[in-house]
Amino acid sequence: MDYRTLGASGLKVPALSFGAGTFGGSGPLFSHWGTSDEAEARRLVDICLEAGVTLFDTADVYSDGASERVLGAALKGRRHQALISTKTGLPMGDGPTEAGTSRARLIQSVDAALTRLGTDYIDLLQLHAFDATTPVAETLGTLDDLVRAGKLRYIGVSNFAGWQLMKSLDLSERHGWSRYVAHQVYYSLLGRDYEWELMPLGLDQGVGALVWSPLGWGRLTGKLRRGQPLPEGSRLHNTAEFGPPVDDERLYAIVDVLDEIAEETGKTIPQIALNWLLQRPTVSSVIIGARNEQQLRQNLGAIGWSLDAGQIARLDAASAVTPSYPRFPYYRQAGFARLDPPAV
Repeated sequence: MDYRTLGASGLKVPALSFGAGTFGGSGPLFSHWGTSDEAEARRLVDICLEAGVTLFDTADVYSDGASERVLGAALKGRRHQALISTKTGLPMGDGPTEAGTSRARLIQSVDAALTRLGTDYIDLLQLHAFDATTPVAETLGTLDDLVRAGKLRYIGVSNFAGWQLMKSLDLSERHGWSRYVAHQVYYSLLGRDYEWELMPLGLDQGVGALVWSPLGWGRLTGKLRRGQPLPEGSRLHNTAEFGPPVDDERLYAIVDVLDEIAEETGKTIPQIALNWLLQRPTVSSVIIGARNEQQLRQNLGAIGWSLDAGQIARLDAASAVTPSYPRFPYYRQAGFARLDPPAV
């Protein structure tokens, strides 16, 4: 396994990490894509640790807390071998203190997560979304207190806009508070919006990307083909509406190139899609999910080899998107990359 530093921190994380959203499968929120019980989860964790996949990502809303409980049980007796990443901030109920990132909510949420996970510290806590109703300074000051108390080791965010992340980093710098070192983002051959603003920000500010849904919400498995219906049993039947929209023709054009490269390399379409991501700037770890041992072992085949420059260029071309006006400054900025460098 290849290990990388997480942003501008000293934390070493595996290039592939495991998403435990499939653990639990109970409750009304985020419970549609897996039902792994403790025995199944422990087997998947066994395989991950044997392969050097030491980072496990979950969230309080996954299966209404059941994902954290199952992950904690699967890691019992070997907590020291693993890094646990969890998230908070999304609603866990209808009460006024059951959502957001206020001081009261964060303290309550972290204590509850520690109990469910069966641990006394969290390696990486990420805010699941930006809370516009709470002052950023309140959120950051509370997170810093939790780090100083030893309950959190590192902090990060998920799905923030560029200005939201930059404002937070600036406040942390000015007050000497713990700083975000990770940004969990949607990024795939099908969804490259991350590259326009958040990737340059990550490069400039030392924020590493943890990539969620690297297979485009399950569309880059090789099972979706032009002119064919969704396969029986595909999770897209139930979850497509929750994910980013995708233009079908663009999907098929990308799959066509993936097919060609699969023929050249002997690798599967998911392995190629994951390997492409592993070679992108700022990517610290790509979060893979699996509902069973077969899926997990196939995804682990994305490491230990690399696409060549020509194959990467073909995938870049097939998946490229011209930005709309909100991203137009970055389109103009890209023009500078084509200019000849100044004479020295």
